[in-house]
Amino acid sequence: MFWKTITLFFLFFSINTFSQSNNDTNPKCVVKSLPEIFKKKDSILTLKPIKDSFFLVIPIIGSSPATGFIYGAVAQYTFKGKRTEDRYSSFNIGATYTTNEQLLVNVKNTLLLNQDKIYFNGDWRYYIFSQDNYGLGSDIIPSPGNDSGFVLEALAQPMDYDYLKFHQTVSFRVASDFYIGGGVHIDGYTNISDKQLDLSNNVLTEHYKYNQKYGFSVNEYYINGLSLNLVFDSRDNQVNANNGWYGNINFRTNPALGQNQSSSSMLFTEFKYYIPLSKTNLQHVLGFWTYGQFLTHGDLPYLNLPALGWDKTSRGGRGYIQGLIRGQNLAYIETEYRFPISCNQLISGAVFANFTTASDKDRQVKLFDAIQPAVGLGLRILIDKATRTNLVLNQAWGRRSKAFYLNAGETF
Repeated sequence: MFWKTITLFFLFFSINTFSQSNNDTNPKCVVKSLPEIFKKKDSILTLKPIKDSFFLVIPIIGSSPATGFIYGAVAQYTFKGKRTEDRYSSFNIGATYTTNEQLLVNVKNTLLLNQDKIYFNGDWRYYIFSQDNYGLGSDIIPSPGNDSGFVLEALAQPMDYDYLKFHQTVSFRVASDFYIGGGVHIDGYTNISDKQLDLSNNVLTEHYKYNQKYGFSVNEYYINGLSLNLVFDSRDNQVNANNGWYGNINFRTNPALGQNQSSSSMLFTEFKYYIPLSKTNLQHVLGFWTYGQFLTHGDLPYLNLPALGWDKTSRGGRGYIQGLIRGQNLAYIETEYRFPISCNQLISGAVFANFTTASDKDRQVKLFDAIQPAVGLGLRILIDKATRTNLVLNQAWGRRSKAFYLNAGETF
């Protein structure tokens, strides 16, 4: 049924897309963003210089299985240097509160400065958070045919904790589109409350059993590290790419600096590739996104193990609750087809599919022993022409899971 759904999605939207091919060069199809619908008709046709910056503030109202109802706001500033060939940089900050009594503060940056010679990439967070844990390995959801009577909620082990994250890399251009640098990485988990843990009655949780086995505290822990960072970025637009590719290899070492810390190292690899499918309408794009997180040495505490949905944009694994799939190693791949709907490019759409696998060395579950797929579709509304910034609405379905997403900017 899952593969039939994917086939129908792509067939339907492909027919819709190619039926519009005659409109690609239609002179009446003037590109129009959402703010322009409130302007006078004749002003839309007036040629204006392309601006070099864009500031956006939008309210956030939505819901997800991990947070319940969400409300708050996000501000995003997108800008570029004075040269025509300079690329866009973005800096955004968001704060949301949820009906699960979670406070989420995020600060993200992707900056190309000094004539694109310096590349900053940052992910800073402060969360007063709650989330269910489900154990390790991507086989926690049984394969089709063996999942009769399976209820995902039965695996959930609720937990409250505070989370502080500071990840910042700085890389310097050594050749065209290629950068080398380093970074600082700090993760702190405090005020951990494992709701189902009851030692007096010998009720043990996955978090408790794992941390006890590997010598970590079950109440709080910190992981501090330094990294070597390699970046290749030939995308035409870092906000919304129509062509090019992006690659990042980050090797992080975490020394044991205090109690309840263990030395470890992590390898993170990420690649994005964009293929334009039309020479006359660049909204026809096929994109690929894949990343892997691998524990190459030592051990990490439970909550710091690679987990789905904890990437920089918190968009990985659309269709599954954040943190559902976790393991010592995790690999992820997603493909998305983006296509125009309206002639003026105000409205466009997307269909996508993703696949996740994770390991659990204690049960000898290896990568690709179990793969969890998801599929979805989205609506995109153009809110700034120069930076190609869209307001993105996505609905996704995984196995025994589904979720809705509302964001500013593309998923990848």
